[in-house]
Amino acid sequence: MIARWREDAGGTYRTWFLWEERLKNFRAIRRGLQAVVAEIASGTFGCAYRGSSLETVVGSIAEQRQIFKGADHAFLWKPKLRIPDIYEDAEHQRAFGQFLDTCLCCSGDSAILEAIHALDRRRIKGLGPAAANLLYFLHPTHVPPFNTAIVNGYNAVAGARVKLGRWDEYLAMRRGMLALMARYRGQFSNDFGAVAGFLFDIGSGRYPAPPRAGDTAAVARWAEDLAGVREESAASRKALALAREGDHTHTQIQAWLRDLGKALGYAVWIASNDRGRVYADAPLGTGCMTQLPPALAAHAAADTFGLIDVLWLEADSGRVAAAFEVEHSTSIYSGIVRMLDLALGVPEHADGAYFLVAPDAREADVRAQFARPAFSRATDLNLHFLPYSELTTHREAVGRFGSGLKGVLAIARALR
Repeated sequence: MIARWREDAGGTYRTWFLWEERLKNFRAIRRGLQAVVAEIASGTFGCAYRGSSLETVVGSIAEQRQIFKGADHAFLWKPKLRIPDIYEDAEHQRAFGQFLDTCLCCSGDSAILEAIHALDRRRIKGLGPAAANLLYFLHPTHVPPFNTAIVNGYNAVAGARVKLGRWDEYLAMRRGMLALMARYRGQFSNDFGAVAGFLFDIGSGRYPAPPRAGDTAAVARWAEDLAGVREESAASRKALALAREGDHTHTQIQAWLRDLGKALGYAVWIASNDRGRVYADAPLGTGCMTQLPPALAAHAAADTFGLIDVLWLEADSGRVAAAFEVEHSTSIYSGIVRMLDLALGVPEHADGAYFLVAPDAREADVRAQFARPAFSRATDLNLHFLPYSELTTHREAVGRFGSGLKGVLAIARALR
């Protein structure tokens, strides 16, 4: 069954776990949780989920493919139930902030588990294992994601009776998941995301769980069912097609920006995890830089800079002239964080131009993200929204007749 899952083009292993954009979000979500902790510590977090730094980061998590859909539901304020009780109770809010801060700073199982136990002892109403979805992005090899489908899948595979909403039940499931990972070490990753995705697909009904009794006929029926290709629902087919179209379009836009940058005389950097993608029968990184300039490569956040979709650099000085994040359908949040890391982390590059490149229909989303308090420092930067339509229509003319950034800035829209 694991082998079948790994080969399934529509399963979470190929559509989410191996998705190139997945890893780009980890550092951005860590940065977002640091902002939540800082606001709680300073007393500026407020008493509402909407508009908070927590909504920003949880929304980014919920935009991950299938497995995290609905992750924000647990954190939405439910006034009739008065849960989760971290908005109106200041002591509970501080305990939640301390929990996140401890998990941000620790590095091993024991410290993480003690932080979970300490939070559990507080008995904060409505704040249960759904918070593990935050921890997963801090410690993917120590903490599994959590939702109803994962629990259902685990119960089906392990013959367990794990219940939702309790930390002790979650930790029991975690031990069982570790046992699965150890038993099938050659087929799962040490990243909990792999086994969680497997259980998610079983729990959401994509695969039948193996029969637990020693009934030969039942096992044969299960094997036959497993071997067949399950028919996708109309909604699933549409979502998968859109996701794949998004990946293709993302690569195409990167290729256009690569070619335009070269035409304008810049050295071009393609995101380190994208340069091997094939576009027009050649790797996306063909003819581009293979190493960042020394000043960027030596920085502590060099791995993050390397994940920016496209950089244009002055050929002689190595200065970043322009940075582009292409956000076809993925979280705008993580792209913004990567560009802010570059602009604010390496001040000598802050005077470059920074572009969010996206479909025209996403302009309102882009502006809404930049309006959040979490991105207040972004207003000091030279920020622009570059819609697909303008790039499609004018890129060849800009490349042929333009010089420097003048032509690109003319077809972009200022974000401040």
